Amino acid sequence: MHVFKFGGASISDVPRMQQVGRIIHEHAPASTLVIISAMGKTTNALEQVAEAFFAGKKQEALNQFEAIKQSHLLIANELMATTDAPGNVPAEALRDIFTEVEWLLHDKPVRDYDYYYDQIVCTGELMSTTIMSHYFQHSGLHAAWVDVRDILRTNDHFREAGIDWQYTAEQVNRQLKPLLQQHAIVVTQGFIGSTDENESTTLGREGSDFTAAVFANLLDAERQTIWKDVEGVMNADPRQFPSAQYIRELNYTEVIEMAFYGAQVIHHKTIKPLQNKSIPLHVRCFLQPELPGTVIHNHAVKNLPPIIVRKTNQVLLQLDSIDFSFVEEKLVPQLHQWMQAFRLSPNLFQHSAIRIYVCLDQKEEKLEKLALAASATAEVRLQKGLTLLTIRHYTEALIQELSANHQIVLQQKTPETIQLLLQES
Repeated sequence: MHVFKFGGASISDVPRMQQVGRIIHEHAPASTLVIISAMGKTTNALEQVAEAFFAGKKQEALNQFEAIKQSHLLIANELMATTDAPGNVPAEALRDIFTEVEWLLHDKPVRDYDYYYDQIVCTGELMSTTIMSHYFQHSGLHAAWVDVRDILRTNDHFREAGIDWQYTAEQVNRQLKPLLQQHAIVVTQGFIGSTDENESTTLGREGSDFTAAVFANLLDAERQTIWKDVEGVMNADPRQFPSAQYIRELNYTEVIEMAFYGAQVIHHKTIKPLQNKSIPLHVRCFLQPELPGTVIHNHAVKNLPPIIVRKTNQVLLQLDSIDFSFVEEKLVPQLHQWMQAFRLSPNLFQHSAIRIYVCLDQKEEKLEKLALAASATAEVRLQKGLTLLTIRHYTEALIQELSANHQIVLQQKTPETIQLLLQES
């Protein structure tokens, strides 16, 4: 049994959707679970719908969602026109999904933003998988569609939901395994789940990789494959570093470190479910499926190139003890409680006797709450517009090259990794 995951870039237009179909035909063994993300930039568009709705701009939200509806119906028509059943468009199934959002948009928000975000944004994956499974069925693939919200149970931490592994495992055995015995291909959604009250949830941006790993673990998959628009895992983002190198082989530990420091190629939660059962992860190019890609496993790998991660829009939060008491006694544990409460994750953390430095993503509303909470017990300073540069397996020459023309605001260094918080000079 294999698990395949396709991201939004792989289904952003009809030719790419057809390419996904060819990959399934040529590379998927019998009994493959296929996880598919929302099409192209759909998640971003749905986020704008959620923002307009929550701001009380009902008509704007409805208009934005209408554009999303029409684009999905159009692409469904174009895609089905390439099959032997050109008129067989899944319009009714899509309209059922559209209705979920439209009913909500006609109400007024009475809960917090994260709740509405999940109810709206989750439909991107539902729409894309409905279209793709319909296309598979009329392209000679014995495929079934399943709503992942009936299987993957979570808590109600909207936008960052935690998985109820026991309930989810029970539903995998009850629902998913029989489907995989009956159909060569089962299509479902990444990124989303639901609470025990049937409220939709999301697992965090880019959470489809994690969904695939959860199912690979619970299904005891032989392997998991993530199909992307790159040759494999690179040592840096090629959009930021044109000389980025392809890496043929990595181990779980290295990828965990890369994800921890912000590398976008693999979602940071993906590795643990795979490592727990020694399931190899393959990262392959859907544009050139004949390429070997990158394999990630549990064995040692030597002679890796420097691995570079650059994160922009960073904020340095500085807290100074008001009464000169040691920050590690009360302020450090209190700060971690606040960050957990406001769902903020530190990208870099340091403290001295009476001072704390913490680097965070620039999330304005959450940062304001954190700064306000901390101001009662500490002097608070915020420095915005920074860049966090992380280099694993660094060399001094590379540090000098990448930090040139920048002021180093904060530095953290181990024998393996250096992190530099930079401000342009």
